[in-house]
Amino acid sequence: MAGIENRAGPGESTAFEEAMSASSDDVRAVARAIRELVYDVFPDSVEVVWARQRSVGWGIGPKKFTEQFAYVLPFAGHVTLGFYRGGELPDPAGLLPSEGGTQVSGALSMRSLKLGSPEDVARPELRSLIEAAVEERRSALAR
Repeated sequence: MAGIENRAGPGESTAFEEAMSASSDDVRAVARAIRELVYDVFPDSVEVVWARQRSVGWGIGPKKFTEQFAYVLPFAGHVTLGFYRGGELPDPAGLLPSEGGTQVSGALSMRSLKLGSPEDVARPELRSLIEAAVEERRSALAR
């Protein structure tokens, strides 16, 4: 099943809220804070929601592995914020693990971190990671 594409911005949150609906209030608050930060950093983000998977991704376009730069997955006590090319991003604060997943082709250096509160999301180092992820995709795709 294809994801639900949102190009209308943060004001359209129906699909996002549906994907997060099974989560606790605390987890939804963290997910909303991440979403708000992503849109603050890059207002033109294309959001894609996979309600069945309960995941949401953001990018300079809708394509998961080529245009998207970040995604969230809610869990019982935290939200995972992942970066498709996290291993290539500057991370002086060491928020991301040094090793992570790769796509079958080996083309991606995926990294993720767990965020348990809106205060975790407010860290300036996290904002810097999102800024770097957006810039990496814009540069790589010349957009």
